[in-house]
Amino acid sequence: MSESMKISKADLLKVGKGALIAGSGAILTYLTSAITTLDFGAYTPMVVAGFGILVNFLRKLIPTTE
Repeated sequence: MSESMKISKADLLKVGKGALIAGSGAILTYLTSAITTLDFGAYTPMVVAGFGILVNFLRKLIPTTE
């Protein structure tokens, strides 16, 4: 656990992983709409969140060597 108002390298890595997962969801949504010409309209935020959850789920399925 980091001290108050300080961030450790481990915490920074966790934030980075979260940003990559969220960004991956947004990229998947963009690619889905660009390739298939789907327009999610008002549901776009939910689709982005869903893709982010999917990316995180798939990441958890991949074994790590840690």
